[in-house]
Amino acid sequence: MARPRAEQPTPGELEVLKVLWEMSRPATVREVLDVLNAQAEKPRAYTSAMSLLNVMTDKGLLRRSPQGRAFVYEPESGREPTLRSMLGETLRRAYDGSARLLVAHLLDQSSPSAEELDAIRTLLDEYASKTPEPDPKGGGSCSTSRPRRRKG
Repeated sequence: MARPRAEQPTPGELEVLKVLWEMSRPATVREVLDVLNAQAEKPRAYTSAMSLLNVMTDKGLLRRSPQGRAFVYEPESGREPTLRSMLGETLRRAYDGSARLLVAHLLDQSSPSAEELDAIRTLLDEYASKTPEPDPKGGGSCSTSRPRRRKG
């Protein structure tokens, strides 16, 4: 029996998505491959990159459009919705919906600096002061800007 395709991107697919999000425009296989190979220890072959982009298109992660004799690829979804979906799936599958457990493991893994902990406290305070309406897709946009420093 064939293994069902995962809805979430694999690590290699996420790498491609990051390249395309950063480029902010449709790109050819060659353009994506050049960026990937500039970042990689071991270069990928053109045919490997082309196969990966085609699989991602089949999965609905990318859109493909003809441009001259080639195709250009662009992400089907933006960075925020994709990351939110990935985190939501991790929260459900690995942590049984427990935000406390997820945050505890995240803090253990990342060893945040005192400044980052202050920023996290500010985010928590801001979140606690809101009365958020539940979003069935896993919450609103993530604030990636650095919050103001806490007083006291």
